[in-house]
Amino acid sequence: MTDGPSYGFDTLQIHAGARPDPATGARQTPIYQTTAYVFRDAEHAAALFNLQEVGFIYSRLTNPTVAVLQERLATLEGGVGAVCCSSGHAAQIMALFPLMGPGRNVVVSTRLYGGTVTQFSQTIKRFGWSATFVDFDDLDAVKAAIDDNTRAIFCESIANPGGYITDLRAVADVADASGLPLIVDNTSATPYLCRPIEHGATLVVHSTTKYLTGNGTVTGGCVIDSGTFDWSASGVFPSLSAPEPAYHGLKFHETFGPLAYTFHGIAIGLRDLGMTMNPQATHYTLMGIETLSLRMERHVENAVKIAKWLEADPRVDSVTYAGLASSPYFDRVAKVCPKGAGALFTFAVKGGYEACVQLVNHLEIFSHVANLGDTRSLIIHSASTTHRQLTPEQQEAAGAAPNVVRVSIGIEDADDLIADLDKALNAAVG
Repeated sequence: MTDGPSYGFDTLQIHAGARPDPATGARQTPIYQTTAYVFRDAEHAAALFNLQEVGFIYSRLTNPTVAVLQERLATLEGGVGAVCCSSGHAAQIMALFPLMGPGRNVVVSTRLYGGTVTQFSQTIKRFGWSATFVDFDDLDAVKAAIDDNTRAIFCESIANPGGYITDLRAVADVADASGLPLIVDNTSATPYLCRPIEHGATLVVHSTTKYLTGNGTVTGGCVIDSGTFDWSASGVFPSLSAPEPAYHGLKFHETFGPLAYTFHGIAIGLRDLGMTMNPQATHYTLMGIETLSLRMERHVENAVKIAKWLEADPRVDSVTYAGLASSPYFDRVAKVCPKGAGALFTFAVKGGYEACVQLVNHLEIFSHVANLGDTRSLIIHSASTTHRQLTPEQQEAAGAAPNVVRVSIGIEDADDLIADLDKALNAAVG
């Protein structure tokens, strides 16, 4: 789209980054299923490889279909640039890659998706990195966890699985005072419900697999850069501020300014890690984003109705949905997620672990899958699946205790979903 009026979200989710194909006039973004691109001449090729000119070289690095998605997500999140990759987990590694080094650490919330807890507590050790887990409701604990080797702070806007809402502005103030970037996983909220950059986040990551695509067909991830962080101020981010040997001493921040992080993610991150999003998957995600606002409105509407019904049911011990007035996070909804608290939450079933197993076994509309953010309603017993690799203490901290199930409320008829839950609760609890 050309510079001009300030367009609304519903318009941008359809048009941002996309233009009619100049060769054919095709209105929908084509799937550029190609590995390589012909250079105009040797001088053009050299300019591209020297980062002196922006263009397409090889689809591990850049692809026209993916470029549209990157621009669209950057626009919706209010960032300056974005790098798409193969999954949400890939996006997390891509986000940390320019910042970290052997002996460095990241301070992270205890309320994270179980796979992220494992990635940060175990896998990143192989890079010589480490993570310190802290309750982000305790800002003093967050401050105390930061040391001279800390290079980032990481949290989720709406935390998976419990639907807890993080006070992003408060955490961003801690990050700013320490000269550190704040990375926010905005998967569960999407930019329709929450725009972390407006609350002080430096970087935003997504598993585009979830609500952005919305149809359970493909995996993908993205890192969006706010363009506001001064990577040269402290000297502790040499990948972005110091000369880069692979590009004849080029300094990314000095050369590219606000786009330094984005250029590094493509020129170094995708070049060397190779965690590329393929154009076919990109197409599905672009199609999904076109209806994002419509879907999120229905997701939230259904989630509120079902959470209230569950909270009043004697077969249920508790519900974690932040959209309920009883939630300790209810007051944060208007501030952090003004259009709603999302559609992801947990509830505790009377009867414990076995009752949860019976519950998921007797549902018909809800699908028992390890995913969220689909148009379909989904359920999972986290303690026996996504969080089973964690210790009991970690499960409790993450909101995935043995008596808890996680639901991702879809866009079906809410009364049908309630009837399905009612029947399954009868089978599980009586």
